[in-house]
Amino acid sequence: MIKFSERQLRIPKMMRPVYMVTGGMSKFGRAIPEKRTEELVIDAFTEAAEFIGKTPAELKQYIHSCYYGHFADHFGDQLLGESVIHDRLGLDPLGNVGIKTGGATGGSTLWEAYKAVASGYSDTVLAMGWERMDEVPTDEGNNYISCAADKDWETPLGHIYTGYYAVMAQKYWNVFGKEEESFRRTMAEISVKNHGYARMNPHAQAPMDITVDDVLNSPVVAYPLRALDCCLMSVGAACTILCDEKTAYELTDNPLKMYVSAGSHTLRVADRRDMEIPLLPNESADQYKDLGDRFPGGDRYPGFTGFLAARMAAYYAYHMAGVVDPNVDFDLVELHDAFTISDIQTYEDVGIRPYGEGRTYVESGECYHTNPLTGKPGQLPANLSGGLIGTMHAVGATGIMQAIEVGHHIWGRWSEMHGDQKKWDEFGREKPKDWKDLQVKDAKRGMAISHAGVGSHVTATILAHPDHLLEGGK
Repeated sequence: MIKFSERQLRIPKMMRPVYMVTGGMSKFGRAIPEKRTEELVIDAFTEAAEFIGKTPAELKQYIHSCYYGHFADHFGDQLLGESVIHDRLGLDPLGNVGIKTGGATGGSTLWEAYKAVASGYSDTVLAMGWERMDEVPTDEGNNYISCAADKDWETPLGHIYTGYYAVMAQKYWNVFGKEEESFRRTMAEISVKNHGYARMNPHAQAPMDITVDDVLNSPVVAYPLRALDCCLMSVGAACTILCDEKTAYELTDNPLKMYVSAGSHTLRVADRRDMEIPLLPNESADQYKDLGDRFPGGDRYPGFTGFLAARMAAYYAYHMAGVVDPNVDFDLVELHDAFTISDIQTYEDVGIRPYGEGRTYVESGECYHTNPLTGKPGQLPANLSGGLIGTMHAVGATGIMQAIEVGHHIWGRWSEMHGDQKKWDEFGREKPKDWKDLQVKDAKRGMAISHAGVGSHVTATILAHPDHLLEGGK
């Protein structure tokens, strides 16, 4: 069990600030046989260039090094896929490297690209991620993904990640949900919300107008998780361009200040012990003294029911950006809703709610674009993109997609990028007659959490408008 030293809890310091200037995405789907991976990557890059009024050729002139994320070589039957993509984008002989950290691959790609700019190695970096999950049957794909767990200890649970999360869901439901049926319905509300928001997103793979009962009546995958509690297997690509300050303002008059951090935790979930963990700026030790009294068995937090990697990523990122309270300092978040239970767990690890009280974020209505209880804007909307449950989990692209979605709101261009009829037509998708503009009004700051496995590696990406940086940010 680690005992943190001051050096380990030191807040990362960058040599210079980093900005995100643009981002682009392809269409996402369970299968896209009409396009090769290289074409999807080019679609994403082209959208990123056009977003700032450049041609792809013009944007490439700025790029100095490249970071590529894709999780499983097995899916596309291509080792060193990053080299293939780098070549197809016409970026040889620039330096490039592939990134793999399971489900957090997209976020880790941003983390590495961020450090390349912050260190001064590169002024402009391409962070590109993709996944090709349609060339193998679903059961084989699930088997590949499950191999990112500890094969000696977790794999015997069933060679499917839903099985790993189901055990955590049962424990969390028992302790913090107090085995109440209402807690299970709260989990289902997350799926309803995220599938519903996906209806407004032309990129989204699984837009659905469903009810809580639809979720609870969908097939059991691993109890208590049902099919509509689970994220998607996907195909698609996403990319961003990160720059130093001078170059950022050459490319656009509206870049976003960026902070990225990361944490990790053992693959062996059953070995995750209760321990003293860093508190976030909006927490105090006193608030957890009676946790075991309020939730019998809950005193052994974060242990088996939390994601210490997410706590560590948030700890570093909040101090880097000057965040005191995420509920006040952020205008929206994109969280890694691999499963409805992981969404609730993450609310607690990143301090949106205290440990044991994640369900209250959903039940308060504050995680919605419009609070269904008050009719007013939600205080901190979550996963307006549709998340991994409604939009995609093309693993290498996921964390990048989330950051772009946050960026669209801060840029004030969400409606432009999601409501354009031409994009709906291009993707062969029907724009709903009740399409709604989900732009968060006057958004200034937001965060994206990219998460691997059962929390084995997590990154936190914070984006902020340069005119609205927080006091104490580094």
